[in-house]
Amino acid sequence: MVHHRSHARRVSVVAVVLVALVALLEMALWTTPRARAAFGNTEDFAVASQPMAANQGLYILFLVTGLVWGLVASAPVRVPVLVFFLCCVIVAGIFGAATVSRRILVVAGVPAALALAAVLVSR
Repeated sequence: MVHHRSHARRVSVVAVVLVALVALLEMALWTTPRARAAFGNTEDFAVASQPMAANQGLYILFLVTGLVWGLVASAPVRVPVLVFFLCCVIVAGIFGAATVSRRILVVAGVPAALALAAVLVSR
């Protein structure tokens, strides 16, 4: 049982790190050459859409904050908080894949789904 809890925490941390990277990419690095290449944007588009990307990144940062809260929360609160925020990330990943790029599902949705499965198995 301890092994499963340890594994769930480790997978959840991976999800948090990946989501935090997406948030950072959108909030602070959106107009850099690397970010433009990752999202397939031109420099003009990246500059013009930077305020929107920063706003979106802030929402993602709120999801990350919820995931971190779940990781450090006491036992009775931990699982429900993690399940809620991981489901939010999964839904955002699905929506992003359907409306923007399938990469969003791979970068955010898949790790969150794996973390959710690990959390549910560890119960």
